[in-house]
Amino acid sequence: MNVPIFRLYVVFLVLFAVLIGFTSRWSVFGAQRLRENPDNARVRIEEQRIKRGVIRAANREVLAGSTRLSGGRYGRRYPTGSLFALPVGFDNVRIGRAGLERYYNDALVGRKQELSSLIDSLTKDTQVGDDLQTTLVPRAQELAYDLLQGHQGAVVALGVKDGSVKVLAGTPSFDPDKPEDAKSVFNRATQGLYPPGSTMKTVTATAAIDSGRYQPDSRVDGKNGKVISGTPLNNFGQRDYGDITLTEALTNSVNTVWAEVGVKLGRNRMQEYMDRFGFGEDPPMDYPDDQMTASGPRDVKANKILPMSSDRVDVGRTAIGQGLLLVTPLQMATVAQTIGNGGVRMQPRLVEKIVDPDGRTTDEPLPEEAERVMSEDTAAKVGTMMKSVVREGSGTAAALSGVEVAGKTGTAEINIAQGINDLWFIGFTKDVAVAVIIEREQGQGGTVAAPIAKQVLQALGQ
Repeated sequence: MNVPIFRLYVVFLVLFAVLIGFTSRWSVFGAQRLRENPDNARVRIEEQRIKRGVIRAANREVLAGSTRLSGGRYGRRYPTGSLFALPVGFDNVRIGRAGLERYYNDALVGRKQELSSLIDSLTKDTQVGDDLQTTLVPRAQELAYDLLQGHQGAVVALGVKDGSVKVLAGTPSFDPDKPEDAKSVFNRATQGLYPPGSTMKTVTATAAIDSGRYQPDSRVDGKNGKVISGTPLNNFGQRDYGDITLTEALTNSVNTVWAEVGVKLGRNRMQEYMDRFGFGEDPPMDYPDDQMTASGPRDVKANKILPMSSDRVDVGRTAIGQGLLLVTPLQMATVAQTIGNGGVRMQPRLVEKIVDPDGRTTDEPLPEEAERVMSEDTAAKVGTMMKSVVREGSGTAAALSGVEVAGKTGTAEINIAQGINDLWFIGFTKDVAVAVIIEREQGQGGTVAAPIAKQVLQALGQ
């Protein structure tokens, strides 16, 4: 073979190898990524021939099921409509998937079935996916959704000991049977960002007591109008409290005390405890990452979290839930859950178990600890302080007969001239933690959000 022909042969050989490598990249190495891409309509069309598994509530009520269409295809139906739309999501051949329908798609189409189940399904006329049983409690979810009507807001309720999501409700919701007609499928419980107001004082109290620098009976100065970070800060109603205990400062939600405590603890200490509570990262929940938002001091224009070390962050005002701090309801429910659980933050979870078409449980995730945030002693002390808020402070509307409720209200000022606020309550009993946010209304967290929390706790058997 002469040299020119040999060179041409080598060139063609190299080009052929490149072509094989390129096609292999997508057909072999990139296949999983292509299949999981929510924008891949071809995969969604092919999966219409699979009878997706049923999604059920904790009491086995059907939240999502399949109905047979023409041509051997299946469509999705949602018997509870908008009630569970935010956690369950939707499966729509035209616009894709959201919520649990998306996160657990592989299980719902049977892609994660054991070999015996897969062989059984392949020998039948129709391939059937696995079922999901969620932790959601219908009576409490329905009550929360009803109480939110006429408002924009969200309610989250978690099991204190295991992080199980009992309630994940928000308004407005949408019709999962017609998601293409929805103005928005935005989930306020996991994506909505709000200034937490005085509910953040529970995080500051945790940092203060766990550091050993403060105790519930430590004497502090509740004087009104203190200069914090170069700017005077007022208490609610410009009240001057004088010499009080740290517990009294939480019971009466004294801004000047908690801002000063935050400054004295310092940026690093506040950052440490915010990190421990899960601020600054997406919650470790079985739910799509792009449908959850991290909490923390935020540069809204750049859409990023700012560290406490940033000179743009006012540590004193962050300590009382003001300044640049923005949080999700799920984050604040997690704060309450952690304190109620002796200082251990649990990973929130929506699914109790996965069941194959033969009724066998193939996966039953155990409750998983995310982090020990504080000592058990600190959690008990902060919990006692929060019980004082419900017993004799701004949270009395959340009190339950015969049940100890710990809580903290929050009223984040949005438009002072018009009296428009974001209204909060977070709290817990021995079994359930709850967070309630009502957006941009007149009133106080203690008079608007706390009564909603009370009724949700009652619906959960508290």
